Amino acid sequence: MTGWQMLFYKEVMRFWRVVGQTVGGPILTAMLYLLIFGHALESHVKVYEQVSYTAFLVPGLAMMSLLQNAFANSSSSLIASKVMGNLVFLLLTPLSYLHWFVAYVGASVFRGLVVGLGVFAVSAFFAPISFVAPVWIAVFALMGATLMGALGLIAGLHSEKFEQLAAFQNFIVMPMTFLSGVFYSIHSLPPFWQTVSHFNPFFYMIDGFRYGFFGISDVSPWLSLGVVGSTMLVVSALALTLLRTGYHIRY
Repeated sequence: MTGWQMLFYKEVMRFWRVVGQTVGGPILTAMLYLLIFGHALESHVKVYEQVSYTAFLVPGLAMMSLLQNAFANSSSSLIASKVMGNLVFLLLTPLSYLHWFVAYVGASVFRGLVVGLGVFAVSAFFAPISFVAPVWIAVFALMGATLMGALGLIAGLHSEKFEQLAAFQNFIVMPMTFLSGVFYSIHSLPPFWQTVSHFNPFFYMIDGFRYGFFGISDVSPWLSLGVVGSTMLVVSALALTLLRTGYHIRY
């Protein structure tokens, strides 16, 4: 294996050695959301006429788990390396900033997809799952995981302590996730919050992803593709710039 492949392998094995925590834990959390919200609201909420509320929840919860874990993988790896002081050993290698990006983001995408597939596998026992447009599912899953892996890279580079990283999760990732339409259609929101949601890239990731299952969405999947794709490119470019300049790594 070449240098970047070894780094990718290291990052994958880092979370795979504790797969019960890094994969099993998020799947269990998603199932608790599904059981609690599905049981409590199944007979009270009808988002789409031909889709049960429990089935409506499944793609949103899978995408939410995928995004959060893709972010957590790259961000937690970088901050842990900083705190423990072993990041210096990576700096001694001939790996370029592109190699770092591909390895860290690639491992984040892999973890996100594993968690997302795990949520689907378990959800199949609770709700029927259809696949109307599988290509859209794959596209938004890959783009969403890449975007969040790159965002996690930025958070990990910027943070010097675990508390700073927690601020990214608590004040950026979590609010944007819950305002993205995981548990509801944004058309049920007041006009102000509908407007806010339309500026949230998480909404477009989840809405486009859900379109692949039901063929129904709050906005056009092509609009979602454009928003998610452009956001992914901007975030990736920023992450690459920070890596190239050695932001909070070399100084």
